[in-house]
Amino acid sequence: MSYENNLIETLVSVFTVENGNLKVLLLRKKTEPYKGYWIIPGNVLYNNETLKQNVLTVLDEKLGLPNILIEQCYTFSNLDRYPKKRVLAVSYFGLIDSQSVKLKKQERNNYECRWFDIYELPKLGYDHEKIITKTIKKVKMFLLDNRVLSYLFPSDFTLPELQRLYEQITNKKLDRRNFRKHMFNLNVLEETGYKNETGNGRPAKLYRFKNEINQDSKVEE
Repeated sequence: MSYENNLIETLVSVFTVENGNLKVLLLRKKTEPYKGYWIIPGNVLYNNETLKQNVLTVLDEKLGLPNILIEQCYTFSNLDRYPKKRVLAVSYFGLIDSQSVKLKKQERNNYECRWFDIYELPKLGYDHEKIITKTIKKVKMFLLDNRVLSYLFPSDFTLPELQRLYEQITNKKLDRRNFRKHMFNLNVLEETGYKNETGNGRPAKLYRFKNEINQDSKVEE
């Protein structure tokens, strides 16, 4: 039995919402093992840095997304996570709205990244399918709180877009009228005074989350 020091890595699943769909940012691996597979962005922890410093480096250098909301999730320590060496993983998730992605994201030539719908994930390397599945469950629990959800919707959105995301979070089909009534009763939204003119049908009103949201304003599970 080997008693050598174990390696530690961080894995950061970054989520955004696009047209009401929850998406995650993944990175394509360029070397073996699992060359060509998609993986959760991450990095090995160095002796001169903390976990948070390591995560911020991943977000900046690999993903071009500095300064976003991050939350630590789980630790994974299965003995067979990596071939030939022992690597423990500490997982995180990050939240960023789609408008900020367009404004802030800086392309990294050394890394191929792409957004994937959480229900249309590609082939993942290592144990990352297991990790991201567990992370998505954690994210959904966090998003039941509208104060957290507002990080994904700080700018204008329509009620159908918001309802679509709620249905993904709760895994339930929601009645349109009941959903509207519930949201207005929570008193967490306000009209922007504008309408979405890009759709095919009747222009829909645009809303945003209020700056102050009551801690009791949560999605009904």
